[in-house]
Amino acid sequence: MLQTLRDKMSGWIAIVIVALLAIPFAFFGMEQYLFQSGANYAAKVEVQPSWWRSAPDWWLVRRLAWESEEVSPEEFREAFEAERQRRRQVEGEAFDARAFESPETKREVLEALIDRKVLQLAAVRDGMAVGDSRVREAIEGIQAFQVDGRFDEQRYLLTLQSQGYSPRAFQEMVREDLQAGLLAGQVARSAFTTPSETDRVMALLGERRDVAFVVLPAPEPDTGAVAAAEIQAWYDAHRDEYRAPEQVTLEYVELDSSSLPAAPEPDEATLRQRYEQEKARFVEPEQRLVSHILVPVEEGADESAQQAAEAKARQIAEQARAAGADFAELARANPGDPGSAANGGDLGWVRRDGGMVKPFEDAVFAAEAGSVSDPVRSEFGWHVIQLREVRTGHQVPFEQVRETLAQEQAQADRERAFNDLVGGFVDEVYRNPTELTAAAKKAGLQVQTAGPIARGEGEGVLAVPAVQRAAFSESLVQDNTASDPIEVGPDRSVIIRVTKHEPERALAVGEARERIVAAIRADRASRRVQAQAEAMVEKLKAGETLQSLADAASLQLRDLQGMPRGTPVPDEAAAEAYFRAPAPEEGKVSPGQVALSDGSVVVFAISKVTPGDGSEASDAERDMFVQQMAAMVGSEDAQTLQRALRRQMKVTVVESKL
Repeated sequence: MLQTLRDKMSGWIAIVIVALLAIPFAFFGMEQYLFQSGANYAAKVEVQPSWWRSAPDWWLVRRLAWESEEVSPEEFREAFEAERQRRRQVEGEAFDARAFESPETKREVLEALIDRKVLQLAAVRDGMAVGDSRVREAIEGIQAFQVDGRFDEQRYLLTLQSQGYSPRAFQEMVREDLQAGLLAGQVARSAFTTPSETDRVMALLGERRDVAFVVLPAPEPDTGAVAAAEIQAWYDAHRDEYRAPEQVTLEYVELDSSSLPAAPEPDEATLRQRYEQEKARFVEPEQRLVSHILVPVEEGADESAQQAAEAKARQIAEQARAAGADFAELARANPGDPGSAANGGDLGWVRRDGGMVKPFEDAVFAAEAGSVSDPVRSEFGWHVIQLREVRTGHQVPFEQVRETLAQEQAQADRERAFNDLVGGFVDEVYRNPTELTAAAKKAGLQVQTAGPIARGEGEGVLAVPAVQRAAFSESLVQDNTASDPIEVGPDRSVIIRVTKHEPERALAVGEARERIVAAIRADRASRRVQAQAEAMVEKLKAGETLQSLADAASLQLRDLQGMPRGTPVPDEAAAEAYFRAPAPEEGKVSPGQVALSDGSVVVFAISKVTPGDGSEASDAERDMFVQQMAAMVGSEDAQTLQRALRRQMKVTVVESKL
């Protein structure tokens, strides 16, 4: 039979069958077999070219005609690490490295990269390009490449070299970033609001309402019996609320330098040896007592203005050198530097430490005591400098710094003793990492226990975020081994070991019974006060007044006339409800009710709505409002464009590359 099949599948019949089978593979599914498994990208974005906008979504057509951009695994990892560093800086000790590694976070980072590729492809497809001058302008505006507020070529090149970029590669990266933002940026900047829209929104924002309300207090706890069937029904409807959190039981050892015996006082020989080794630290540098007069030059001043300033500075210098001249009076008469002119130009004692701009500092330390310099040019203008006195540098003797050396030596001895304690303890723990008792006994320390505790629980050192992260880390939970030392303060560390781990689990009805009963009773009480509020609202709709209802229920009525939007009375939820309610009909009120977070309920009645008046705003306030509105509209337009563009493109994600 096999030979018969082989004979019949040869020749032109076999060729026709293979050709027919190849057609659907070529247009629909072949890429899944040939390319997906070997894809070298985390995500790929594809779109029809500008010259064939209706190109079909067939594999062969996409391969030959569609334009595409890829998010490489390296690009994704760089973005993921950048986001990690950003969140670590923002969250500080609260940053949870384990939670950050979640698939949701990875997808969030990838989605941002995909959106960038979508915008970039759209810009290329629509013929939008970024010129070299715009790239250069953007680079020069990056603060990391600036010195004293100006772009510095040397810093730029050194920074790129340290980051592993060539200038050309970095320029292309900046060009791509700018290109990705072109389309959305232009759409955002083109947004505007019409005068009628502005008036309408200003009227809404400036709207005031006359509101009367009463607060039905939170109900007393229900004490009625709760049947077993009711408990089961509540549990079935709220299963996700009744779970035991993940918990760990710990043993731990604290290592604290304050518990170490006091170090002996350092002897004289040790201090003198330290002084000789660090003698360069104890040198009082040369200082110069300086006054100056500044003739400022505006940035961007023309040649004639600069020459006039220089000429004036030279004239002041000649006046200062004249016999009997009073430099302080000259400084007050020429207050180019208001900060020092009031003090006669006095700048105090100056050191060669970069505290002054370099041309000024160089001139000060090139001058002789009692002299007045020729005008010195800096970025601020022309300086006339008077060097009043020179205080030469000198070596500070040992006796003057002995106390400082003794304190530093004592601190060094404490740190050394603490490091020896930690090092010795850790060495012992590494010999038997599944228990702490032997190492603690040898070091004279106490093993403490705690738990079971859930995330966020624990006291003292166990509440430190770094300790919490380690306690619930997979490595400690699975291996039951001791952690590395965890720093919880200056010269204070803790080593922990998870002795028992209980994963998160659903509570059985019996375990959650008390919580369920409390929830049922709270729900009963809430329903009672809610029913009371709804009954009051119905009576208000029927024509009764809120005052009469308040008197009947012994409640205090509050009546607010002309209440502006956003006034949190009695809280923000109530204020929002007041302005969500429809405007009342003539001669009637618009009633409503809103539950507050403490269990109380507000019943209110709107009796009057007064629209805002945009004409009350000044021209400056109106212009600012229009700009803010345009920015909000532009941001929404850009996001809408982003979503629309993405729907036009084909996005492929390779989860295994994340």
